[in-house]
Amino acid sequence: MSTDLASSTTPRLKITEIFHSLQGEAQFAGMPTVFVRLTGCPLRCHYCDTAYAFHGGKWMTLPDIVDRVAQFNTRDVCVTGGEPLAQRACLSLLHELCERGHRVSLETSGALDIEGVDARVSRVVDVKTPGSGEAERNLYPQLQALTPIDQIKFVITSRADYEWSRALLAEQALDKRCDVLFSPSYGQLPPRELAEWILEDRLPVRFQVQLHKILWGEERGR
Repeated sequence: MSTDLASSTTPRLKITEIFHSLQGEAQFAGMPTVFVRLTGCPLRCHYCDTAYAFHGGKWMTLPDIVDRVAQFNTRDVCVTGGEPLAQRACLSLLHELCERGHRVSLETSGALDIEGVDARVSRVVDVKTPGSGEAERNLYPQLQALTPIDQIKFVITSRADYEWSRALLAEQALDKRCDVLFSPSYGQLPPRELAEWILEDRLPVRFQVQLHKILWGEERGR
């Protein structure tokens, strides 16, 4: 364990898993990436595919986490959950990973404050659609604070979700701030349908599917 960070006040985080895989989504899809999955989430989205991260996990110190990440000898690191920002020490983890020279992304809902996140981190904000059951939790004003290194993701479960997302995209001119991702909810909306809607409406968004699920299905830790 690194001694430069270790002390009686060293932050600890509850971790579900740390693993090495290919990034399956967003700007760095296809890149070898270390995933740090934090435990816990205050939301209960209907389409959640990581409910196993709601509970359990184990406490790890910040030095132990960054040392474990370093063992994979991989530049890209994605901090995810659950909802990683539900743990206050997540901000310290993100900062330290950047300090270690990693290219860091954060997968977070649109329901928690992102203001304190290190400016070097690419914030992938999952705006909750009505189909998630959690759309009322979105903090819409903070979307205007996003920068070009950030990304906004909509998980689309139906035509109604698509039309809702399309309207929000236009109302807030989200594509002028950063990349906007439209992703079909796995097992709920055929990817081809969403792709055809995007093309028909000539939306300025990036269509994406979850690469890791194409490769490994629902296998945990992949």
